[in-house]
Amino acid sequence: MLKKCGLIVNPIAGMGGTVGLKGTDGPDILEKSRKLGAKPHAQERTVEALKRLAFLKEKIEIMTCPSPMGEEGVRLCGLLLRVIGKGKGPNTTASDTRDAARQMRDLGVDLLLFAGGDGTARDIYSAVGDSLVVLGIPAGVKIHSAVYAQNPMRAGELAAWYLEGKTRRVVEAEVMDINEEDFRNEILSARLYGYLKIPFKRSHVQGLKCGSPASEQYDQEAIAFDVVENMSDEYFYIIGPGSTTRPIMAKLGLDYSLLGIDLIYRKRLIGKDLNEKELLEKIREKKTKLIITPIGGQGYLLGRGNQQLSPKVIEMVEKENIMIVATKQKIHSFYGRPLLVDTGDKNINHMLNDYFRIITGYHDRIVYKVAF
Repeated sequence: MLKKCGLIVNPIAGMGGTVGLKGTDGPDILEKSRKLGAKPHAQERTVEALKRLAFLKEKIEIMTCPSPMGEEGVRLCGLLLRVIGKGKGPNTTASDTRDAARQMRDLGVDLLLFAGGDGTARDIYSAVGDSLVVLGIPAGVKIHSAVYAQNPMRAGELAAWYLEGKTRRVVEAEVMDINEEDFRNEILSARLYGYLKIPFKRSHVQGLKCGSPASEQYDQEAIAFDVVENMSDEYFYIIGPGSTTRPIMAKLGLDYSLLGIDLIYRKRLIGKDLNEKELLEKIREKKTKLIITPIGGQGYLLGRGNQQLSPKVIEMVEKENIMIVATKQKIHSFYGRPLLVDTGDKNINHMLNDYFRIITGYHDRIVYKVAF
């Protein structure tokens, strides 16, 4: 008997990332993203996940929506396809996602895969609650929720194992989201909306995003002293978001965007809250270093909330000029699991699959694994 796997793709998920809009909630932001040159990538990330299901093509049926909400990707992968519902235009809505999820619940799918971000997870939760086992393919800008696999490849692998019965453990995972308007105004406040049931394998699902505790403040300041002391006037420095990079800007006495990407040269701010295009223009043919910190609780260095640091930017900076900063407390919280990258570019992910030095304090370094 064929297993039934549902698939819902939010085709606009993640479009606000590289252009620095921190999300795509709402038609006005979507239109602005397009005017700034944003391109959709949820379909290609979905295809990457579905390729991991290809060996099961005689055993599973993919129930999905007409393009652009899933049909296209399933056809590209040659999987058995059943299209449900009516076709939608390129600007799908939250209600389209909710309607599709309810239809798949009523059709009795064994697993519901969905591609998107925190907003998509909210829509799935509001439609089906805990009545289905689901799994997210990460494609959004902000992914605080714990219902997503680490990357599309891991999503496909875990889905295949679950559908084969090789992974039977199911857990409740948090659905979190933030107010994007507040986020764009440098206010970060995440809210718990509920729990979805997901298949679980520690090596394949991402954790819940966590902030840094107040007890880390001294170590963060020590890291800032080290970084500033060793800054060279020969380099531009891209400063990524996070509570560990913020003290670097404070130590320099510079204004900064709490949740965006800033650029400094000779200890002066020359660009604030930059998008991918602006970064590429400013650092072209310049010696540049990138200072980033992993997300607490998840361990992501690239691909979550900092998509402005695109593969093109990373390639221009070069691997040896990436500086990772993190307190020992944060590193210990990962229990030896590697730090993660999910840039959307296989070659860049492979290039970063290595050991890196991490600045953990004043004149203090450790070597730690980065993987994808």
